[in-house]
Amino acid sequence: MSWQHIVEVLRREMLSGVIEVAVARLVLAAVLGGLIGLERQLKRRAAGLRTVMFLCVGAALFTLLSKYLSGDVGDQTRIASQIIPGIGFIGAGSILHNRGLTTGLTTAATLFVVASVGMATGGGLYLTAIFATGIVLLVLFTLGRLEQIFNLKLLLVGYEVTGREETEVVREVNHILEPEHRVMENTIVAVTHTHTRVQFTVEGTNVEQRGLLDRLQKSKLFGSVTQLGPVEPE
Repeated sequence: MSWQHIVEVLRREMLSGVIEVAVARLVLAAVLGGLIGLERQLKRRAAGLRTVMFLCVGAALFTLLSKYLSGDVGDQTRIASQIIPGIGFIGAGSILHNRGLTTGLTTAATLFVVASVGMATGGGLYLTAIFATGIVLLVLFTLGRLEQIFNLKLLLVGYEVTGREETEVVREVNHILEPEHRVMENTIVAVTHTHTRVQFTVEGTNVEQRGLLDRLQKSKLFGSVTQLGPVEPE
C-alpha cells in the first residue's frame, strides 16, 4: 500500500462528510462528559473529569463505529449494544462496601447515564444529549444540597479534638456519643510534646452533626475542637 493510496482514501473520507459529522459529535460528547466529570472532580470522586470524559467520548465513538462499520446491510446496534454491559462492569468497580457502608453508587449511576449521553451524541441526538446532561448536573448539584437542608441525608463528618492523654480524650468523646448510640469511626491519634490530637468521623444527619459539634465544644476536657467537614462517600 503506497502513500498515495493512503492519501486518496483519506481524501475520499473527508469529502464524504463523515469526518465532519464524527468530529462534531465527538467534540460535543467530550464537552458534555467534561461538564459532568468536572462536578465529580470537584467532589473528589474516584471517577473524575478525565474518566467521565473518556467514557462519554468512548460511548459516542462506539455508536459511530456501529453505524458506519455495519453499512447498509449490517446490524447497526450490534456494537452499541455491548456498551451497556461494559459500563455495568466499570460501574461495579466503583462501588465499595466497607463496615456496612456502601459507597460509589451515585458514581456508578452517573457513569451509566454518561454512557447514554455519549450514545445519544454519537447517534446524532444532540438536543437529547444536552437535555440529559442538564438533568444530571441539576440532580448532582441540587438534590444533594436539598437532602442536607431537609435533614434527609446521613453525612460522614470528620472531627479533631485535642487533650492531654489519648485515653482521656477518647473516653470523653465516647461519653458524648453514647446517648445517641453513635460511635467513633476511622480514628487516628497523634501525640505531640504538649497534647494529643484525635481525629475521627461520625455518621449522622446535618442537624445531628451540629448538635454533636456543640456538645464537643462545651466539654472542658478538650483543648480545642475542630469540625473537619463532611467526608461524603457520595
